[in-house]
Amino acid sequence: MSRNHFPLLLAAALLAGCATPPAAPLSAYVVLGADGAAQARVLTTAAVCPAIEIDGASSPMQLRAGAATLPLRATQSAPEDSKPSAFPLLTCEAALPAGSRGARVQGQALAVPKAQLQRIVVIGDTGCRLKRKDNEFQHCDVPAEYPFAIVAAAAAAWKPDLVVHVGDFHYRENACPPGNAGCANSPWGYGWDAWQADFFRPAQALLAAAPWVMARGNHESCGRGGQGFWRFLDPRPLLPGRDCNAAADDGVGDYSDPYAVSLGSDAQLLVFDTSNTSWRGLKPDDPRMAHYADTYRKLDALSLRAGHNIGVAHHPLLGFAAQGGADGKVKLLNGDQGLIDAFGALNPGLLPARMDAVLSGHVHLWEQLSFASAHPSQFISGFSGTAEDLVPLPATLPPGASPAPGAHVDQFSSWIDGFGFMTMERRAIDAWDISVWDLNGKLRNTCQLLGSKSKCALAQVH
Repeated sequence: MSRNHFPLLLAAALLAGCATPPAAPLSAYVVLGADGAAQARVLTTAAVCPAIEIDGASSPMQLRAGAATLPLRATQSAPEDSKPSAFPLLTCEAALPAGSRGARVQGQALAVPKAQLQRIVVIGDTGCRLKRKDNEFQHCDVPAEYPFAIVAAAAAAWKPDLVVHVGDFHYRENACPPGNAGCANSPWGYGWDAWQADFFRPAQALLAAAPWVMARGNHESCGRGGQGFWRFLDPRPLLPGRDCNAAADDGVGDYSDPYAVSLGSDAQLLVFDTSNTSWRGLKPDDPRMAHYADTYRKLDALSLRAGHNIGVAHHPLLGFAAQGGADGKVKLLNGDQGLIDAFGALNPGLLPARMDAVLSGHVHLWEQLSFASAHPSQFISGFSGTAEDLVPLPATLPPGASPAPGAHVDQFSSWIDGFGFMTMERRAIDAWDISVWDLNGKLRNTCQLLGSKSKCALAQVH
């Protein structure tokens, strides 16, 4: 080699040594959408999207959403308790072809889906509640009072094939009051800092463990955390006007079509968006009646693709909540009246005939119901981080108690005031073993789902 080459080689080596390595992803995960199509998502502060390696072949990821600070829009909070949403990062995405064996981004492995999804973790209502309107300020800085990171790590250790989140990811809406040490200095609002604290940082272990199905809760409606949900979590393309950035577009951004995710062997999840329903009910001329009627028709058509369907929606149609009265008596609250109005106008049975079960959240507890009538079993898994409901459900329901017209309860089980997660493990074409775990991964209850009927070992976890 000529001596003349040494200065060039030395300069190249020095430049290589001084080059800034690519920014590590803030988060990398896989979401499943229509027909089980898998999308890799990466959140990064780099100037451009990174490359993704799929089965050894490298290709660039596509930009889903660029860095931006979005102008203040109308929210469910008062203007003085709101602020513009800052997203100082890129959301990048890439489709994972069916049958992909492995994927990596900047050395970080992604959880590619399996053909048969046998082991499912179900979590919900995971954010830390900071809400001035109700004067509810959860102690986000105290793990015993906001244990989502502990729950997520325990759920990841169970080694699921799939994670189903039944909605309400984001709860840090308003600033922690001065002098409240339990949530002091917590980020708030609807921008990246609150999303990172409420979901992406505590969920890190579980995001790496398996692909996710992300149902949308009322906390992800356009007037709340909808901007972040569309940027980060929804599996569909992000389109102008469907991004919740402008209140004038909420008639589009607050709704989305249901979709199916195959579990293999003639079973599928049916995921539907209920974020803008109302527990108070819907009048016949309310525009939401037409939106949810359309949802029902599309759900019914999707259900014909498989013999066994499990619904995934944030709001339970067929579950109970409890409310304490001034007289000290407990009042049972029925299923979501808005959905009962809209779906019931098309089908008195409320849900498609081929639906075996529904997974929901919204009520901050764990609950199971099975029916003597031809209704699917209802499971509520809203106990994974948000401040718990404390009014106890009865161990035995009073005579005639029904969460919806015509739904005759046969089996009922609940757990109040305990954080944790639920798992489902398939043992036959229409049979699932269901387990309820506390935040440390200790087994607290077991159930069996056979077709549309379910039964649990304990009527109430104490």
